[in-house]
Amino acid sequence: QVELNESGGGFVQAGGSLRISCAASRPFHNYVMGWFRQAPGNEREFVAYIDALERDTVYSDSVKGRFTISRDNGKNTLYLQMHSLKPEDTAVYFCAACVKSCHEFTKELSNYGYWGQGTQVTVSA
Repeated sequence: QVELNESGGGFVQAGGSLRISCAASRPFHNYVMGWFRQAPGNEREFVAYIDALERDTVYSDSVKGRFTISRDNGKNTLYLQMHSLKPEDTAVYFCAACVKSCHEFTKELSNYGYWGQGTQVTVSA
């Protein structure tokens, strides 16, 4: 089991940048990781994926080219660097560790078994 704790959210103007982090409670180098987000009234949606050795990353179409997922296995920390933020990026952002069907890319929420509590990102117009 691994506990995840997001941080770094906040308020930013449209066009700005923000980096959010996700600290794992123990070494997480064996876990495929993902970032998801949930806006008020919406379902939780996939944002980005990274494999255990940082060889493969996948992004949703809505953030491709603006967001970058990365990880530092030595620090047990996952990151999401966000640039050119838009008001529609406003959401609670969650990190998650894959526990099922992780041998290839997956964005299915049910395949991610460990979740953080989320960090709020608000982008003003």
